[in-house]
Amino acid sequence: MDFKVKLQILLGDILGGINSAIVALPQALAFGVATGFGAGAGLWGAIILCFVAGILGTKVPMISGPTGPMTIVIASIAAALGFDMQAVITIMLMAALIQILFSITNISDIVKYVPYPVISGFMNGVGIIIILIQLNPLIGHSTISSTFDSLKHFVINLNNINQPAMWLGLLTLLIVFGIPKKINKYLPSQIIALIFCTIISIKLGLDIPKISEISVNFPNIRLPIFDFHKITVYLPYAATLAVVLSAESMLTGLVADSLTKTKHEPKKLLFSQGVGNIICAMSGSLCGTAATMRTVAALNTGATTKIATIINPIVLCLLLFKFSGFVAEIPLAVLAGILIKIGYDIIDIKLIKVIKFAPKDDLYVLILVFLLTVFYNLIFAVGAGITLAALLYAKRVADKAHIVQKSIYDKDIMKLEKILETDYKHKIRVVHISGQFFFGSATQLISKFEDVLGTKYLILNYESDDLLDISAIFALEDIIVRLKSQHIKTILVIKNEEVLNQLKKHSILSQIGDNCVFYDEIDAIDYAKNSLKNKVKKKQK
Repeated sequence: MDFKVKLQILLGDILGGINSAIVALPQALAFGVATGFGAGAGLWGAIILCFVAGILGTKVPMISGPTGPMTIVIASIAAALGFDMQAVITIMLMAALIQILFSITNISDIVKYVPYPVISGFMNGVGIIIILIQLNPLIGHSTISSTFDSLKHFVINLNNINQPAMWLGLLTLLIVFGIPKKINKYLPSQIIALIFCTIISIKLGLDIPKISEISVNFPNIRLPIFDFHKITVYLPYAATLAVVLSAESMLTGLVADSLTKTKHEPKKLLFSQGVGNIICAMSGSLCGTAATMRTVAALNTGATTKIATIINPIVLCLLLFKFSGFVAEIPLAVLAGILIKIGYDIIDIKLIKVIKFAPKDDLYVLILVFLLTVFYNLIFAVGAGITLAALLYAKRVADKAHIVQKSIYDKDIMKLEKILETDYKHKIRVVHISGQFFFGSATQLISKFEDVLGTKYLILNYESDDLLDISAIFALEDIIVRLKSQHIKTILVIKNEEVLNQLKKHSILSQIGDNCVFYDEIDAIDYAKNSLKNKVKKKQK
């Protein structure tokens, strides 16, 4: 690689770092204010996490820092715990440790399989929450974290609007929504609104709520709570935060892969994010994730190496130290306008456009998660959404599982059967269990075996290679016991060695005998025929 190419790469990284820092500045300040930690915590979180995660992370430069979904989770946790910031810091630290645990296990693969309706419902809910809780600061009043309370106070506060704050907030909205995409690509509308509207506020000497104070000192070490009982109470909050942090980071990783035509390492990404978030929590700064918007801004400007993740925090530090006085003058109504735009961008517009074509099951999950996120508890919403999605998936798989009956006849058996009885009580039947045999399908299939009672030999042919879960094993045992009580001999056809070993370990085979287990269906049929002939001959004697 010659000097000219190296210089070009370095220039791309520098420009990418600067551009992503310009995108990060207003967002970090706004997210810090929205959580209650303050603008400084948001900015220091962006600086620390981007630097640490950038150095330790993947080869593809991913710009990290506080993001919208994470902000709402932390704000909700803070509100639930009475704004006990030491408790929230403890939860952020626990979430970071869980992220590291994800990175050294295969759990990181499971996070990727959270159903899309759950993610979409959650993201849509988060976007609406961000918009709703910024309505009050948009008209010059304090932020209220509860969705219901925010709406209630907004209606009341409409009678007492801070006019200068409202007009500045509306001007911010006009800029962030009105700047054409061509300009926004090179100079983000959020930074234009932040600078322009703050200058207007300063020049006119407006008496409106502002950031007022931002610390330029390095953050002090903050110790977590070391109370075992409290830690067990905080664990569900930390687990939810860890999943949100990890899922959003991996989503950014997928976006970066598509832009760079490369493949990132999910475990390395989660490890670097976890270490960075530990330092953020211990310093009292906001934790965060690999941020999609900032990463895309860096990559589109030419960033290709980790140097961009070093340039970004350097630029943010320069802005913090050199322009802290200007930052302190930023009106909260301006930050509210910027956050409303961020909330709108988070909403899954793509899904809304095609929602009428979506399967009903997906809609049920999406609506449940959305409503619980907005009006109840977003931590509970994610768990409820995953649970409902899993149950609906189980039902779909169970519905596909069915039994197929085949009656086996030959001339000898028909003659022998006629000697015994004229009906078909002793015919041989083969039942194919097709589809996945698990806790959902097992329940349905048990009820269908009433239709095959009356025969003397029932051949159960399990055709799938899928292992049985414990419910299916117990269901199979129940089927065998019920058939045995009706004096029906069960014969199994199992082609998968692992499934066969499962049945041996659970003593299922001992209930029917090893001689009644076959690999091939024809062998099972021949065994049933010969057994039936022998029984008939014995009765004839």
